Parts: sequence; C-alpha cells; structure tokens
Amino acid sequence: MSILFRQSLMLGLCVFSSTWAFAAVKEYHLTIAEATINLTGKPLKRITVNGQFPAPLLEFEEGDEAVIRVHNQLKNQDSSLHWHGLLLPGLMDGVPGFNGFKGIKPNQDFVYRFKVRQNGTYWYHAHSKGQEQDGLYGALVIYPKGKQPVAQHEQAQRDYVVMFSDFHESGSEQIMKNLKKSAEYYQNQRETVSDVFKQAQRDGVKSTWQDRSMWNKMRMLKTDLSDVTGYTFLVNGKTPEQNWTGAFQPNEKVRLRFINASAMSFFDVRIPNLKMTVVSADGQPVKPVSVDEFRIGTAETYDVVVEPKQAKYQIEAESIDRSGFAIGTLQAEGSAKAPITMPTARPRALLTMEDMGHGSGHAGMDHSSMTDSDMNGMDHSKMNHAEMQGMDHSKMNATNMQNMDHSKMNPASSTNQSHDQHQVTTVSSTKNMPIYGWANAATPQGQKALQYSDLVSLEPQKDTRPAERELEVRLGGTMERYIWTINGKKFTDTQPLQVKYGERVRLKFINDSMMAHPMHLHGMFMQLENGQSVANMPNKHTLIVPPGKTVTALLTADELGEWAIHCHLLYHMSAGMMSKLVVANVDSAQPSTPSVQPVTQGAEHANH
Repeated sequence: MSILFRQSLMLGLCVFSSTWAFAAVKEYHLTIAEATINLTGKPLKRITVNGQFPAPLLEFEEGDEAVIRVHNQLKNQDSSLHWHGLLLPGLMDGVPGFNGFKGIKPNQDFVYRFKVRQNGTYWYHAHSKGQEQDGLYGALVIYPKGKQPVAQHEQAQRDYVVMFSDFHESGSEQIMKNLKKSAEYYQNQRETVSDVFKQAQRDGVKSTWQDRSMWNKMRMLKTDLSDVTGYTFLVNGKTPEQNWTGAFQPNEKVRLRFINASAMSFFDVRIPNLKMTVVSADGQPVKPVSVDEFRIGTAETYDVVVEPKQAKYQIEAESIDRSGFAIGTLQAEGSAKAPITMPTARPRALLTMEDMGHGSGHAGMDHSSMTDSDMNGMDHSKMNHAEMQGMDHSKMNATNMQNMDHSKMNPASSTNQSHDQHQVTTVSSTKNMPIYGWANAATPQGQKALQYSDLVSLEPQKDTRPAERELEVRLGGTMERYIWTINGKKFTDTQPLQVKYGERVRLKFINDSMMAHPMHLHGMFMQLENGQSVANMPNKHTLIVPPGKTVTALLTADELGEWAIHCHLLYHMSAGMMSKLVVANVDSAQPSTPSVQPVTQGAEHANH
C-alpha cells in the first residue's frame, strides 16, 4: 500500500471517528458457527449466525452509529461480513485483502464500526470462499430518521422483508469442484429429441438441421441460462412448503422489501392479481412505477408498495431457468393459513445468436452469405471471450441458412435498446411456441414488466458533470476450465483500476460472454445510463449486464479506499470475475494514480 494511499485512508478514518460521539449507538453481536439444519428432509451441516439459518435481520435508523461485534466460531475457516450497498470506510467494508482487512480468524472477533449514512433495503453476506452459499447472509434494513417515509407514496401500515435465496444439498466447495470438472456439470435441462421434433414440425426439417448444426459447431447449448441447478428456492429461509406468510388488513398499504440474496439465481417476481408499485431500487428511492412483475438479479433489491384487497395472495419468484419457485403468501389477518398452490412454469427461454454476441439475433439477422466453414472451429467452450472484441460479425451470413424461416420467431425478444439493457419482453404465450432471448420473461400480453429504463431517481442527482474519462470493464470467460475474467484476466492476475478522488468517470461494462452478469461495485453508487437525463438517472450498486450487451454508468469517485468490483454470481466471482477499484487523494504534482500492488491477501475467496 503506497504512502499516499495510506494517508488518504487514515484521513477518512479520522473524519469517521470525529463523528462517533454525536449519534445513538446501535449494537449487535453476531456469532458465526456451523450447525445441522434440515430444509429438504436431509440433515446437512451449514453456517448459522446466532443459531439462525439464514442470518438474522439487522435494523438501523439513518444517523445511527453501528457497532457489530462478529465472533467466528468456525473450526478451520477464516470468515468475514460485507455490508452490501452501504457507504462506509474501506476497512469496514469487510473484504479480505482490501483496505488492510485480513478477515476474521477462527475463534477470533472483529468489530465493525461505521456511521449509518443512508436509508433503504440492503443485506449482508460473507466475502470468504463460498460461505455465502452455505448460509452466511442476512437482510439489513435502514429506516429514515424517526422512521418517517421518504415520500408520501411510501407510507405503509405493514413492512416486510422478502428475501430470496437458493439452497443446495451440495456445499459450495463441492459445487465449485464440479464446475471445474465440467462447466456443463449441472446442465440437466438440455433440449430433447421431442424438442427437435417440435422444431422440425414448426420450422421445417432443413431449417431445423441448419440451426442445430450451427449451435453444435459452436459447442453451445441454447439452454445455458444457469451454471448450477438442483436448488431449492427459499423466501426468508423457508421452502415453498413451509410457506412464509405476511399478514395484512384489507386496504392497508404494505411495503415489501425484496432482496435477491441467492448465490447464482435470477428471478422473475410477480404477485398474481396484485399490482406492485416500485418505490426503491438497490435501497435508493425512485419515482413510483406500477408493474405486474420484475426481474431481480443476484444482489439487487427492490422495494414495492401493494394494497391487497382479497383475502390471500401468493408471492411467486420463478427462477430464470424455470427450474423452480420461491413462494410466500400475503394473507388477511385472522384467516386460517392456506396451503400454497404450485404455479405452472412459464416457457424456458432459448438463447439466440444475439445472446452469443453475434449480430442482432433472430430479428434482422442476415444469413444469406454465411457458409458452414465460417462456423468451423468456433469452439465457445474453449474460447476466451475477451479476445472476441475485435471480431466483425457483420459479414457472417450463411448460404445454407438462407431458407431458415424466422417468421415464427419473436423479433421483439431481440430488440437492442441501447438505454434498456435489462429489457424483459412481453409476449403472448402460445402452446409449443419457443421463447427466444435471455431477456424474454414470457410476460403475459397486456401486463407490465419493470425495465431499467423505467427507473427515475426520486431526487435530482447532485453531480451532473460529464465523465472525464471512461473505464472499460470487459466481461469474459474460458468455459473449458471454468475461469471468468475482467479485461481478459482473472482476479489473482489483474491490476487494479485506479481513479482520483472526486473524479467523474464512466464505467462501461461490455459482456463478451454468453451469460448475464450482475456486476456489483462496493462502497459507492453508480448512476445507470438508462435513457433518463443525467439529473434523473437512478442510483444502483448492482447492474445486470445481459449476454452480448453493453451497459454504462456514471460514477463520482467520492469514497476513499480500495473497492471490490465483481460479478455477484458466486461461482463467477470465485472463478476470477473480480477486480479492485482504488480511489485515492492525488496531489497535482504527483502521478495521476497511486502505486498499488497486485492483490495477494484474500485472493482465496476469488479462486477457491
């Protein structure tokens, strides 16, 4: 750590300490241990906090001084806690190898102390190996001072956390070993002979043969939506059968704080027959948006307000690969608890050439001059997608594909909207009709699905300066060895991104891979460039970057420290998709950035 950076960090800690005596102290004791739990009929050893699985809800008010005393009673594992989305000094962020934090050794304690500078819905989790998957995660809610709502539309008589997670009978270490053996280890939802037959009936034998040949030559599957399957999906730690239930009185306003605390899962969330008004994204207030459903990526949060009028509603969060649901219930107070009704799964989307980064997908894709030889050797299972940035796909058109009938494919699913990379397409559901494109949630016709372009900051942004420069964050991977990269390198090999304190930069996330990545920045909020004016851009700490797409955000580097920037899919981060962004005071007479050594301490959680 350079002298200049150390001085900057100490200055920040001094400022933090000087405010300590002027606020109420809210203190928690958290004991991390291992215990036997039984969620699916099979007793399993998992991580608990204060004997609970998952960890308990922590509650604060804005302005509190948080004191969180963490005791690590794991026998042979270092541990840590990261306060996801919170603004705090770097040392308190809880990532081993960053800001001098070395993790919490077995049978040792660490005290996190920080001033609570914001309000909203957040969460906390381990940043050590796979402990997050194994149970070390919990919700964290910060109320406005005096618990007064930020805006009139947020006033609610009930307030519930609805935290989704994915539970696996295999431990995180075994899951990672399996993925290293084969990136397709959990691919148990491949298309069948029946699917091929249906496609031939629909599109013709010749078109079907050509389509299948093309995907085979790329060694890709149209069904590669999730790396890991076999999950049981939970609501606040409960299985669908255990049925988490929130009570209400008819015509009350109820605030639901949705948190995606899963390790690897995207969810499409809906409450049939009940409109939701989105009032917050990633803990930050937005102008209200009325929706029927929304897609929530790993590590994102959304607050919604609902006004139930019936006796019962079912909360349904369907995994993007359609392998299951997290389910809970809203029920009128005093009524008998009713069992859940398992919903019918929506059609599973099939990936397209656009999702692979090849042109514009099924809509407008010109195959008229592509030959079979153009596809030869395109082995995506062994390809480092960071090396594809210079590839010109505009001339890849196949003669033997010219008769392919795209008329029955849904062109809307391939629309490239530069300011709405989180597009969730609305389509009519037709029997035996395939659903195309990663972003296609098969939302019923006439219903509204939240899109990133709908998000507008409730209050104008304070910093509306244009970016002084652009930082490119290119996302890729080598699937053969299950390595995920940023700018072509895994975490242990990367050099930090370096930014001057107060600098205004644009982060440009370019996804060269075939999978979506929820990219999370620690310590600061990004302003998502989603088609709104600069003053109205929403604050986000996590941005979904869909396959083959680019997402940009503005950042004011106003927090000193070393900040992790990584994919929040646990096994992508663990396999290398992580970097360090350093924000430091820089004297005008000094070089533009301080000298920071490559990461060594703490790399184990990114490469276990």
